Amino acid sequence: MFSRLNIAALLAVAPAIRAAPAPQATKAPTSFGLDSQLPYQPQSTAGPDYPLVVLENGYTSASFHGPFSGTPTTTGAEKGPTTLAASIPALPPNPTATYYNANGKPKNAFPAPYTPAGGLGTNGKLPRYMVESDFDFESIALGLYQEWIELDLFHDGLARFSEAEFIEAGLNAEYMSLIEFMADQEAGHATLLTNMLGEAAPKECYYDYPYTTVREWLDFMQRLTRFGESGVWGFINHLDSREVGQLLAQSIATEARQQQIFRQMSGLTPMDVWFENGWPQSWAWSMLAPYISYCPPGQTRLAWQNFPALHILNNANINRYSPNDTAADGSEQQGRRVSDPSVSNITGSCENLNVTGYGCGPSVAHNKSEPLSFPGKQVFFQWDAPGLAVGPNNSYITATTAGAPSWVAWSSQLNLTYSRLTTTGNNTGYTYQPEGFVYGSDGIINGTMAVLLTDLDLFATPFNLSMINPHVVALGMYQAG
Repeated sequence: MFSRLNIAALLAVAPAIRAAPAPQATKAPTSFGLDSQLPYQPQSTAGPDYPLVVLENGYTSASFHGPFSGTPTTTGAEKGPTTLAASIPALPPNPTATYYNANGKPKNAFPAPYTPAGGLGTNGKLPRYMVESDFDFESIALGLYQEWIELDLFHDGLARFSEAEFIEAGLNAEYMSLIEFMADQEAGHATLLTNMLGEAAPKECYYDYPYTTVREWLDFMQRLTRFGESGVWGFINHLDSREVGQLLAQSIATEARQQQIFRQMSGLTPMDVWFENGWPQSWAWSMLAPYISYCPPGQTRLAWQNFPALHILNNANINRYSPNDTAADGSEQQGRRVSDPSVSNITGSCENLNVTGYGCGPSVAHNKSEPLSFPGKQVFFQWDAPGLAVGPNNSYITATTAGAPSWVAWSSQLNLTYSRLTTTGNNTGYTYQPEGFVYGSDGIINGTMAVLLTDLDLFATPFNLSMINPHVVALGMYQAG
């Protein structure tokens, strides 16, 4: 365990961070519950040693939410001094990747007792919890953009909807308190990432949200925490700084729990896959950027690509007792952004349906009689052309280097699976959800997942998934379970 002294010494704290007000001293309890008397020793009532980064209004929802209406002063992703090649070539395995242990016995001398040879960052050197490369900086900066929107988003629903509206959605004050705690978690995450970046760390922004009801808010949060979590799993083991990766892993483990809880509050199965899926940074940024309207002047910009949007016209509606009874025109999604939630004010709602297998109110788990998707389902698509302005201050432009789309790539669990795209018109088409298994009965296509149009069925695996990026035509989110 790291001591507080070590963390303070090893994290470079960004300047000009506004500190949260110190907590007021309160009288410590000396008894807890009926007939409970515990020995007690007074402790220090000093304020926190390490200040939190805070929003303009403390820990409440921002003062403004809505779309950007100005003129961008900068356009495009951040670029380096030069770009060396159009893409990164595929190479054979590392020639040093030859270790194999046939009998399970150590092969090399131990550097210390009970310490097998190998491993990185285990040589006794003092850790430094700061980014070590442009790749690290851009990745952690993306993560910080994600933490800021979650901090605001979790508070926004609590501020926007009344307690009566929460109760109507099956959530009482205790659930609301839990969501408030999750918002507080994001204050800690934003502080951690800000400190690991230093003075150029991105600041809080203003956001444009798609929901109109509590259920739509919950649905949107389970989608947003999905690309927040998957975006980190996709890059964490590529970071140059393993110390940064260690602390980031400890925060993203919390993010995974948040996504599970939002799924439960939405009436979805909390754990629907055997393996979570990791995404390249450009996938997560393409999902996130359309919900950021304004950022402050001088905001640190990102280098990641913004892919054109892939609209899944008959995505399952989690609020229906028959979730696949959706029209193939996109009308049951609350907007045109790929992570927008399903509309909740519908005929045939499962929200207050107390029928086993069909109800979708908040629950630890539901066994659904009808799945949200299934192998062989015909899935209809419409996709945007590149060149659209998105993201903070409409200052990023969607782009693709791919040719005409021929394939649909399904990124889920340990697999990148392809199905053929049938084009039916100008930027429209369909495919059929493929069938397959990871191990045993574990179906490949499940969960809230990424789906892409590509011009090539390139073989890629979880550790080199970004190799597909030059071939991506459009990117969307599929609700499979």
